[in-house]
Amino acid sequence: MDNQVFRFLLLGGFAAAVNWVVRFPLSLFLPFEWAVFFAYLIGMSVGFVLYRTYVFPGSTRSTREQLFYFLVVNAAGAVIVTGLAALLVAGLTPFSWPLFIREGLGHGIAIGVGAVFNFFGHRIVTFAAKPASGRDR
Repeated sequence: MDNQVFRFLLLGGFAAAVNWVVRFPLSLFLPFEWAVFFAYLIGMSVGFVLYRTYVFPGSTRSTREQLFYFLVVNAAGAVIVTGLAALLVAGLTPFSWPLFIREGLGHGIAIGVGAVFNFFGHRIVTFAAKPASGRDR
């Protein structure tokens, strides 16, 4: 396995775990969708620092550019994770499991799907090297 992919999975897994765990206390006072959204923002903040430092350290983009593109990629990821989590929870309604089980399972699966999207978004967009200028040719 590529070392970068391994680091992304390991550190992204940690950021995703933060995302998943933080949602439980947030759900005590927020509707599920909002709790998922704010948990995603918290996990995203952890992910930015870890990815920038340990997964994609060779980027030639400035921190400001990285942050901008990180937010763009993660905004798309937040829509995917939040929407998919809500769909999965609704799809699990026929099961007689407690709501917190359905929410935890739906949210966890959605985080996994979002992680695949985020890896490619960050690798290709956020932490990419700037294209060489025409003057360098």
